[in-house]
Amino acid sequence: MNHDHERPIVDVAAAVMLRADGHEFLLAQRPEGKVYAGYWEFPGGKVEAGESVRQALVRELHEELGIRVTDCAPWLTRQFTYPHARVKLHFMRVTGWKGEIGISGPLEHSAINWQACTAAAEVSPILPANDPILKALSLPTTMAITMGEIEGVERQLERLEEALERGLRLIQVRDKGWPVAQRLWFAETIVRIARRYNDALVLINDNEDIARRVGADGLHLSAAALAACESRPDFAWVGASCHSAAEIRLAGELELDYALLGPVLATQTHPEAKGLGWAMFGQLISDNALPVFALGGLQPGQLDLAQSHGAHGIAMMRGW
Repeated sequence: MNHDHERPIVDVAAAVMLRADGHEFLLAQRPEGKVYAGYWEFPGGKVEAGESVRQALVRELHEELGIRVTDCAPWLTRQFTYPHARVKLHFMRVTGWKGEIGISGPLEHSAINWQACTAAAEVSPILPANDPILKALSLPTTMAITMGEIEGVERQLERLEEALERGLRLIQVRDKGWPVAQRLWFAETIVRIARRYNDALVLINDNEDIARRVGADGLHLSAAALAACESRPDFAWVGASCHSAAEIRLAGELELDYALLGPVLATQTHPEAKGLGWAMFGQLISDNALPVFALGGLQPGQLDLAQSHGAHGIAMMRGW
């Protein structure tokens, strides 16, 4: 008889240490004498009684890597059952620290290795609980949502080229009010432009047929489509628009790759509607397993602010 559900859950603080403007992350190898010796993991450790997750993270990184964390924020939370324990992993993005790893203090791991976020991991084996985290790290932090119906096709495509030149790598093709033939042409054109940039991803809003016909990287579900969804659509990337914590949980249960939540602030489209605000946004996504993009009235300069409240990134219609 399986009694896994009766075993206590151990809270663990896990550090996603980022450098090179967030394009590289750190993995550490477990030393001899520990469970899963030789496996690679995100550094961190058990949250002790009376500690917050942040306090545990700061302590563990000082003990394990010899550094002092100065800047970190919550990101994802995942639960995983190993043969020896049930763990609740609280992943935090760490973007600032003082000292040099393994030099300012002793290194408790066998080795460390910096990995590119957009490439397959170059080390193995990696602890199995971390597979979804590696995929989430490859997801760009800024999403552009098209508005060709409002701005006009020519200007929209011109602006898209400019944004891709500046580093944009995630595009959601929306424009659902057009006839299917026009939507198809617009999506084909955007995919063709994006393919000039090897790591750019294109997602089609709410139309699986168009997504497949244009060879898009994935599908973005509206909240209504999410509610009607019984299983994850068969695409490399699938996300959904959400307006509540319950919808985000549903997206997680369907094993989608990300969610959008908003509006956080008032928007030009609906200036009379009051946004969630950052405090409520952070509350709704806390203890959540999916990368969540903040949406609504945002500008590129607010990415750091969004991430400080637990967002993976920001999604914009006008600001990109």
